[in-house]
Amino acid sequence: MSDLVRKIIHVDMDCFYAAVEMRDFPQYRNRPLAVGGSEKQRGVISTCNYQARSFGVRSAMPTGRALQLCPELLVVPGRMDVYKQVSKQIRAIFERYTPIIEPLSLDEAYLDVTHATACRGSATLIAEAIRRDVFNELNLTASAGVAPIKFLAKVASDINKPNGQCVIPPDRVQQMVDKLPLEKIPGVGKVSLEKLHQAGFFVCEDIKNSDYRDLLRKFGRQGESLWKRSHGIDEREVIVERERKSVGVERTFTHNISSYEECWQVIEEKLYPELEVRLAKASPDKAIIKQGIKVKFADFQLTTIEHIHPYLELEDFKYLLRDVLKRQNGREIRLLGLNVMLKPEEQTKQLSFF
Repeated sequence: MSDLVRKIIHVDMDCFYAAVEMRDFPQYRNRPLAVGGSEKQRGVISTCNYQARSFGVRSAMPTGRALQLCPELLVVPGRMDVYKQVSKQIRAIFERYTPIIEPLSLDEAYLDVTHATACRGSATLIAEAIRRDVFNELNLTASAGVAPIKFLAKVASDINKPNGQCVIPPDRVQQMVDKLPLEKIPGVGKVSLEKLHQAGFFVCEDIKNSDYRDLLRKFGRQGESLWKRSHGIDEREVIVERERKSVGVERTFTHNISSYEECWQVIEEKLYPELEVRLAKASPDKAIIKQGIKVKFADFQLTTIEHIHPYLELEDFKYLLRDVLKRQNGREIRLLGLNVMLKPEEQTKQLSFF
């Protein structure tokens, strides 16, 4: 790896969907607001503004629960076409400063400005300029993190939210990492965090001072990743084109269903045809390596089952459905989904060559 110190910016829009709604509809401002599905339709919250967050409302929370926490919450349906258009405008602003952009979603992206010449090549000034352009031109706010490695840039963008910026220079990386709680590392979820806490690991310094082989034995690949992060190591590049790895469709039901027959009707009439269309767009030759089913029960427990298969086939979902329903244990079903894992592009090219 080159000795050149990289300059990476992570830009994250502030409560993006909700911010667009408040911008376009002034009557929504200065009150708790969420974008999501209605309570009657068993919807969930996509995002919410900071007034709503002060009541404990969070993304991915069931709308009914959000309304319990905040009875005054205004829940509005999303306007995805509008959000996509605004995201394109944000991307155009990024491109003024660097062509090396890795979008993570509509409202966040990594930018590599190591060789950028704008703003005298200063990553700090570029991040400030981007945030200023977004505000002046789109009337929206963004937060940014600047660091020499990817994961730390993402961590930094959250430190001074909303409408803030945090810069971590190279000589402060290890100092910053040492005190970083493990839950702040992207990819560390609730289950793995609980296991880490049980093992006595709470901040990155705990990991840094532990035995590498012991980490591998207890946590496998995640242990290796955590050891690197805790030593301030993240060799990942900012990837301009991200290869799509999977395609999925799902339905959350207005009323729970419970029988095999009901599930199969949804799969045959709704989910499978939609999956075919999406797969054709994502992979014209429909090259896959796995297909699977996802089920969320009434108690919100999520379970999945999949099998290796080289092409999409409706009949195979019958066997998968029977197997996954063996885990039902009398519970009703609130969500049903189908998914396929795509064959890597390089593998597909090699096969077509031969």
